Amino acid sequence: MAGVGVGMGMGGARVIAINHRHHRTLIPISQSNLQFNLPTIHSRRSSMSASAATPSTAINNPILQQNTASTASPSGCWPEFASNISGEWDGYGADFTIDGHPIELPENVVPDAYREWEVKVFDWQTQCPTLAQQDTSSAMYKLIKLLPTVGCEADAATRYTVEERTIGGTNNMVSAFAYQSSGSYTAVWSTKKPGVLELEHCLIDPRDKESRVRIVQIVGVEEKGKLVLKNIRVFVEQWYGPFRNGDQLGGCAIRDSAFATTQALDVSNVLGVWKRSNSIACFQDSPNSVLQELIPVDGVENSVREKEHLVLLPKNLWTSIKEIENGEKTCCEVGWLLENGRAITSTCIFSRNAELKEIITSSETT
Repeated sequence: MAGVGVGMGMGGARVIAINHRHHRTLIPISQSNLQFNLPTIHSRRSSMSASAATPSTAINNPILQQNTASTASPSGCWPEFASNISGEWDGYGADFTIDGHPIELPENVVPDAYREWEVKVFDWQTQCPTLAQQDTSSAMYKLIKLLPTVGCEADAATRYTVEERTIGGTNNMVSAFAYQSSGSYTAVWSTKKPGVLELEHCLIDPRDKESRVRIVQIVGVEEKGKLVLKNIRVFVEQWYGPFRNGDQLGGCAIRDSAFATTQALDVSNVLGVWKRSNSIACFQDSPNSVLQELIPVDGVENSVREKEHLVLLPKNLWTSIKEIENGEKTCCEVGWLLENGRAITSTCIFSRNAELKEIITSSETT
């Protein structure tokens, strides 16, 4: 069984990526009339194993080390969230500029065969094994980037980097974390670089709980608390089985392909007046509560989305950072257009001093 992706490289060079059960091959193509069958989607089990050790590494950052979260018995939807987020999430990841242009992978990781074919490489193949404990409000995940390869799948398992992150507990590494039962979450991470935050927005497709995107806004905190977008990172992932700590690749179970050079979102599809139903987690009045459930709010509100500040991305995604209420607040938003007239969004609201006030997730319709 194979998955096929077609993209446009730099300078107009067209490429095709073919994912077979035992190998992945990338070759140039000259015709666009391709036909192929997608793999069958396997149904996800309602419960998953949860028996992994606590991550052994943590970022050596005094700011992060101060952020601890209670491991007391969880309440609300945490057990359901833990079940839905746990497992092996495989897919692809890519970096983008603040204008939405894909960034090539470092030259030292690209095989010679790609250069011989004059193929530009923009996408990492990734793994994100994730485990959340249902009986304590804690979780961990690994972000694994795999070296690009031409040939057998065994070579594709060569890891380039592995980054572990912990949520909750004594090794907590997150500044704020808001979650929903579906497995969606929004996290604010401090980084090794002073004055730089990572706002990670994980959105689950409500039509398919095995499909998700993670959009990371890398934000600089400038003088007087002004927030400025520095970079964008996108991961498109599929759940393919219970947690196994990244022991094996999803192989043909991955129902997606490289996406960085595919068509960006059409801006006309997200502009105008939208009706949104919100769920909110407030952090301004709860400085000691790092982990919070997103609570639905009664009623529907209207919002207007304008072209200014929007950064358009592939996979019907967008991101924006803008000041609101005469500069008193900064709104850091990402969105996923599921279909015409229907979208989901995640938003972090900061004060003028770059202090997190609240996190909002919304289901939007026109």
